[in-house]
Amino acid sequence: MGLKNDKFPSSAAFDAINESLQSSDADRKDAIKQGNAVFAFTLKNKAGETESWHIDLKEKGAVGSGVGTKPTVTLSLSDEDFGKLVAGQANAQRLFMSGKLKIKGDVMKATKMQPILQKAQTKSKL
Repeated sequence: MGLKNDKFPSSAAFDAINESLQSSDADRKDAIKQGNAVFAFTLKNKAGETESWHIDLKEKGAVGSGVGTKPTVTLSLSDEDFGKLVAGQANAQRLFMSGKLKIKGDVMKATKMQPILQKAQTKSKL
């Protein structure tokens, strides 16, 4: 079952991240060691609808829909900005400073997300 939602074009990245985590046991264990958190993402599309996904790097090393169980950090941003972030065309700190990225929870954990998003860059064609 794919995680992509057609109303949220950038959500294809969650499939790419999941594929990356599932492709290698060593990579998954490394990502869990680096992340050690549950990252929730709430994206808002141009129609104003919101949808959530999570990346569990605390126990499972997997991606799922919804915010997951007790997310360590929740990142809220537009579908368009998330697409740019995953594609490497946007900087998370700049998005945060300009108010386009809102973070709830452990802000320092949010900084651990970049290497995981970079794995998606190499796998997905956003």
